[in-house]
Amino acid sequence: MTQPRYTPLAQSLPSTVPFVGPETQERARGSQFAARLGANENIFGPSPKAIAAMQAAAGDIWKYGDPENHELRQALAAQHAVAPENIVVGEGIDGLLCYLVRLLVGAGDAVVTSLGAYPTFNYHVAGFGGTIHTVPYKDDHEDIAALFAKAAECDAKLVYLANPDNPMGSWHKGADIAAALEDLPEGCLLLLDEAYVECAPEGTAAPIDVNDPRVIRMRTFSKAYGMAGARVGYALAAPGLISAFNKVRNHFGMNRAAQAGALAALKDHDWLVQIQGKIAAARGRISDIAAENGLTSLPSATNFVAIDCGRDGHFAKAVLDSLVAQGIFVRMPFAEPQNRCIRISCGPEAELSAFAAALPIALKAAQTGG
Repeated sequence: MTQPRYTPLAQSLPSTVPFVGPETQERARGSQFAARLGANENIFGPSPKAIAAMQAAAGDIWKYGDPENHELRQALAAQHAVAPENIVVGEGIDGLLCYLVRLLVGAGDAVVTSLGAYPTFNYHVAGFGGTIHTVPYKDDHEDIAALFAKAAECDAKLVYLANPDNPMGSWHKGADIAAALEDLPEGCLLLLDEAYVECAPEGTAAPIDVNDPRVIRMRTFSKAYGMAGARVGYALAAPGLISAFNKVRNHFGMNRAAQAGALAALKDHDWLVQIQGKIAAARGRISDIAAENGLTSLPSATNFVAIDCGRDGHFAKAVLDSLVAQGIFVRMPFAEPQNRCIRISCGPEAELSAFAAALPIALKAAQTGG
């Protein structure tokens, strides 16, 4: 019987995905979650203007989306005071990560990231045959100095840094990242993932010239703008690098309803400000819930909060398992020592109250082993 002739690389890779989705877990457990607090989604939702724009675009969904993303790129360029040639739009940051890795990483090429950082990046690097080198977190923060030192040691083509960070919610001042660029090795590109920057304090965004060839920054409409399901992300970089994406990107990857929704969301600044306030309030509520149960929450500049369960990863996993069994979808970091935590997405009071009711039961189950 004839079989597909897989590449040796594909044959060597495990059949896996970076995350098991909540829908998969709901099918396995035979019921829906009462609170969906694990995917770092913006449960408060998108701007009503974005929803209306996507609904209005539905009648034209028979058309492909504009392969140049012209209107959205023009609006983003105006927002960031850069040229449209500095921006590429793609299917979320995940899609852009894939394209960037495809452009830069071949078999055996070195790439540096933090141990326990966003795993989808690692997934793409493995898929193109790159070699991942990791450095540990330092005080629950990604360690910029160690990342750049490791890049010099292994002649890395690419360094991944998320600011603010997923999964810990920690952050660096943007000025510190800009200053550290002096230590980035020659020929190495800094991939700065700023997915959560709209949720962060003033001064978190790195003040780096968009034409600096050492850096590419990535943003998304999935977090503060509440459009994770629409899959809209964008990158800012020097025109030469942005133009290179046209060699490998899916030119019809963006659907026109998502394009229209993102454009409307970008224009609704009042809604964004309102959501930023709700996220900040929810972070406080999650921290209060943790404290009421004798736990410590980590400072967060994102739309989620990491809660330190006070023991090791085995104990935190037991807490998580009990929460899931009670219908509360949450996740946890996968690497030590960050896996002592569980991670809770910001959301409306009903979802957080469900979490507050389930947490003491989960802690007791983890403590007693039952």
